[in-house]
Amino acid sequence: MFDITTLRFDEKGLIPAIVVDTYTKKVLTLAYMNEESLKISMEKGLTCFYSRSRQELWLKGETSGNYQHIVSITHDCDADALVVEVKKDGPACHLGTDSCFNETFYGSEGFSIDGLMELIKGRREEKKEGSYTTYLFEKGLDKILKKVGEESTEVIIAAKAEDKKETVYEIADLAYHVLVLMTQAGISLEDVRAELASRHVIDKKVKQEKMT
Repeated sequence: MFDITTLRFDEKGLIPAIVVDTYTKKVLTLAYMNEESLKISMEKGLTCFYSRSRQELWLKGETSGNYQHIVSITHDCDADALVVEVKKDGPACHLGTDSCFNETFYGSEGFSIDGLMELIKGRREEKKEGSYTTYLFEKGLDKILKKVGEESTEVIIAAKAEDKKETVYEIADLAYHVLVLMTQAGISLEDVRAELASRHVIDKKVKQEKMT
């Protein structure tokens, strides 16, 4: 059992906790914990913080239902800051947004699969004229499935030819069309991540059993 007294809490008995979505690795919020809230977090497997403004403990999701289930807690090299990876039940921010960090004021947001998925969802809902994605949704499931099949074949052909550049290009095409299919079928990225995570856990368990 980890001895939390080895952590370096500040003069007020607090330590910053950076909360990260375990699936997307997106920073959700920056909060603070004291020794008591950290113990509660580890006992319950749910994030519990110390509110500096109210000067009291608060279990995230206790009133909103947006609990954060802890996957792991890691401290930095100086043991004076924490990274808490979580599976969240809902928005992390009190404003109802997915994350407390939403306003980019320098540089660009960059690309993410989650961002692309949101764009694809938007094309289905808004039906933007001239959009290829909207065209696919308008044509329906059969058209989307046909494109997934065609792109799968293109990946196989490129890979068989051992053409890395072309294979990457075709995999990107396939990935895009699979995301369109997922949106059409009501499947989220979280659904797929959870399935992959469950397989990872099972695989680790099987390997451990083989070693014993």
